[in-house]
Amino acid sequence: MNILLVNPPNSGKSIPEEAYGVTSIKQIFKGEPFSLEVIAGALSGHDVMILDMKCEQEDALWDTVTDFRPQVIGFTAVTCEANTVLRYAREIRGQIDCLMVVGGNHATCDPSYFNRSEIDYIVIGVGKKSFSELIGHLQKGDRKSAIPGIAKTSTGSSLSYLSRDYGPDDLMDHCPPRYDLVERYREHYVLEKLGMKIGFVITAHGCTHVCSFCTIPGTTRERYLVHSTDSVIRDITLLDTIPFIRMVDANTFGNPAASENLCRKIKELGIRKRFIADVRADTIVRHYDLLKEWKEAGLHAVVVGFEDIQDRRIEGYNKKYKARVIPRSIELLHELNMLIVGDFIVPPDYTEDDFAELESFIAANGIQVPVLSVLTPIPGTPLYEAMKDRIVIRDLDYYTFTNAVVPTTLPEKVFYETFSGLVNRLQGRAATTTTKDGA
Repeated sequence: MNILLVNPPNSGKSIPEEAYGVTSIKQIFKGEPFSLEVIAGALSGHDVMILDMKCEQEDALWDTVTDFRPQVIGFTAVTCEANTVLRYAREIRGQIDCLMVVGGNHATCDPSYFNRSEIDYIVIGVGKKSFSELIGHLQKGDRKSAIPGIAKTSTGSSLSYLSRDYGPDDLMDHCPPRYDLVERYREHYVLEKLGMKIGFVITAHGCTHVCSFCTIPGTTRERYLVHSTDSVIRDITLLDTIPFIRMVDANTFGNPAASENLCRKIKELGIRKRFIADVRADTIVRHYDLLKEWKEAGLHAVVVGFEDIQDRRIEGYNKKYKARVIPRSIELLHELNMLIVGDFIVPPDYTEDDFAELESFIAANGIQVPVLSVLTPIPGTPLYEAMKDRIVIRDLDYYTFTNAVVPTTLPEKVFYETFSGLVNRLQGRAATTTTKDGA
């Protein structure tokens, strides 16, 4: 079968830009469409193409549909891209007769949103095995059999589907990602601010924790599934020309034994890469020796979701640790001379004093690359359930983590201008720091 996998373009809208002329905080989603590469790896025997619309002009989609004549088109989408995917599917319907499938973050969190005539099937959760099974059934002309993790749309009716009982078999470790399908885009996959040419390697699905704002636990029904050491090593070596490897995992050291085994294998094989990992603050404190070993193996930077510096908010996010853990974790990372990418959430009730306190904390603790996002309740998360009655913006195009979709305590313009000013100052310091550090 001819299968076209589409990564939608940057689709988000910006209230501060549209309403107040504040252009400095609009964020776009970058990086290779790794979920599509992973899915394509399980589709041997088919003619598969990946179209990354974040690197293309819109005409490329229509030209590809005309020339490639796909029998199945699969879209991935985060929340702010959902409406664009529906538009694409609707317009493609007018050109060719093919099946439309959507998966990814928003399809998993809120599958009913895609229960529309433009879409035929919805992939819910980790889609590698589910989608490959769907293609196998479609190739045989079977559109009726129930497949766990796949919902067949039924416009006007409620979705009915079998949940997938995730286990190691769903990882399909024997099928590597199809990195070759995005080779023509590879030069675009660079973290410009850090000067890193970067590739992705998946080490686990799911997470060991359930933070209230996070969509990741739902992808595996709150299970943490670790890929085999051999499959991770294989994927690293497939990216032989890429110097920086981002290990795709919500909590890279969530299984310390598996992480230690991978680290030792990398050192034994003499693999020379610089790695980027996502690590919790409490994990850094609890498993400092493991991070020290990873430093020797090439761990260059860690992405840490600090989220906040006040206990009441940290508790509200269900982080399961106290604020005092954060400065200690930062101190340990500095001991290792590690580049720290620190994620912080700015909730809509932030005051000017809160902004000032956060800025002082970041400066005092020497966080080289702070990243700020506006608290956004994504449908399907515990946070959404807690905040849904306060939401005043329902258009998903604005769910970009730079827009407040519930009322702010500060006057709206003051909130965005204060947020923007802080982001600008932090980015300026980050550029100077990382240049000095040679990152």
